Amino acid sequence: MYIVAMALKRFPIGVQDFAVIREDDKYYVDKTDLIYKLVKADRYFFLSRPRRFGKSLLVSTLQYYFEGRKDLFTGLAMETLETEWKKYPVFKLSFAGNKFDTLESLQISLDNMMAAFEELLGIKNMAKFEWGVRFGNILQAAYNATNTPPVVLVDEYDAPLLDSMENPELQLTLKNEMRKLFSPLKDLGGILRFVFLTGISKFSQLSIFSELNNLKVITMNDDYAAICGITKEEVLTQMQPEIQALADKNGMTYDGACEALTRQYDGYHFSKNSPDVFNPFSLINSLSDGELANYWFSTGTPTILTRLMRKYKVDPTPFDTGFEATLDMFDAPTETAKNPIPMLYQSGYLTIKNFDGFAYTIGFPNEEVRLGFLKALMPYYAMDDVVDNDMFMLRFTKALRKGKIDDAMTHIRVFMSGIPYNAERKDENHYKTVLFLIFKLCTPYVVRTEECSAAGRADAVVETADAVYVFEFKLDSSATVDDALKQIDDKGYLIPYSVTMAKDGSPKKLFKIGVTFDQEKRTIGEWKVVEG
Repeated sequence: MYIVAMALKRFPIGVQDFAVIREDDKYYVDKTDLIYKLVKADRYFFLSRPRRFGKSLLVSTLQYYFEGRKDLFTGLAMETLETEWKKYPVFKLSFAGNKFDTLESLQISLDNMMAAFEELLGIKNMAKFEWGVRFGNILQAAYNATNTPPVVLVDEYDAPLLDSMENPELQLTLKNEMRKLFSPLKDLGGILRFVFLTGISKFSQLSIFSELNNLKVITMNDDYAAICGITKEEVLTQMQPEIQALADKNGMTYDGACEALTRQYDGYHFSKNSPDVFNPFSLINSLSDGELANYWFSTGTPTILTRLMRKYKVDPTPFDTGFEATLDMFDAPTETAKNPIPMLYQSGYLTIKNFDGFAYTIGFPNEEVRLGFLKALMPYYAMDDVVDNDMFMLRFTKALRKGKIDDAMTHIRVFMSGIPYNAERKDENHYKTVLFLIFKLCTPYVVRTEECSAAGRADAVVETADAVYVFEFKLDSSATVDDALKQIDDKGYLIPYSVTMAKDGSPKKLFKIGVTFDQEKRTIGEWKVVEG
């Protein structure tokens, strides 16, 4: 497939204001049909989505809709759907972009927002830091002045709570402040037209919205699964010229570029019957730059997530292939969770891969998340210094690409023997995890890495430009390299690769590598390489 050259879209990189996007003629994925459906369905809503997924843009679009800015919706679905275009007083509270590491930091932010509303309405602050009373006075004053029900939009409501995750005492204090702020929303329900709150995580309703028991959670609602992000259908029907440009720049076919974008940025599902959703931040950056980089992870991985993984000693291996889960296992309130799975899911590191009518399958959504998250885990399982880890990976994969297996295995032996020994790192599972991370982090440097074959499950498979290497590790002190090689043969791990071809059309060389683990030295012991 080839797309005729035409002007490429001007993507709104870093722009979250709907008016700016429309007035500057930047590209906007039309979600206004879903927004229309939302605002007509009910009055109180909560939606959670991962960071950089368009939540702020959604809130901004709602703001301009309720302000009656019909001019901004020309050419969009909303233009024909809405016939009244009534103007409402809109109060948007945004907690995005701030750092809430003290009570004072939250109080200053709330005070600034309330003061701006009070100045706009010409009323005085008579309640000081009593946020509920103060916000209630603002909403009542707006209603009295306009005889029109106000609209309340809250962006990133949970930012103060996430910032204080590692300080439970501070988090409780900030939670109480936020509870005060939201308290009038139930009492003033009779005069409010619409209330919409969004954030990354799901804190229990009792902890922060104690009185707001009429809040409708649409996070996992099929009808609104695509309200944030960009669906695969939208990508393939609306971004063909940009995909072709990416393909041309990287020496790929159009179909190859589609597959690469899907593998790198697609894979999110937010409900039982959700369409495929791309990470919008990564996708538009990729198409704008013409690169397949890890954009989402360049903005930072929350340290709390990798620390939780270590604290609960969670094995990341199942995340790669997917694991079965009930709804309560991942769609649970953050502060009551007994493991990091709910936060990993709500933050976008895990997503729904399948629902069979009874159980969900949860796993990494795509390659960008897989590699970024596993790389972030590496310092907690191996070397504290990221540079040391990266240098090892470069040396190890360079040896593999050159077919120098003995050099590659020596690099692993030296690397693992240098991992600091302590009580947390003395069990067999720890070293299994290190080996898992090493081979999964090979992917950017080789053709591919994988574990599963039709005939069984090898410990690791690495495919380079001209060879395929199947590894079997034996951590049992009584096992030998010959035991490992025999398992490769008995299970037929090499069979799926017997017809794998190099670029020149010749068959790729096949190798099986049996490896033992020296428990006393806590590193690779012996290995044996046999060409298949």
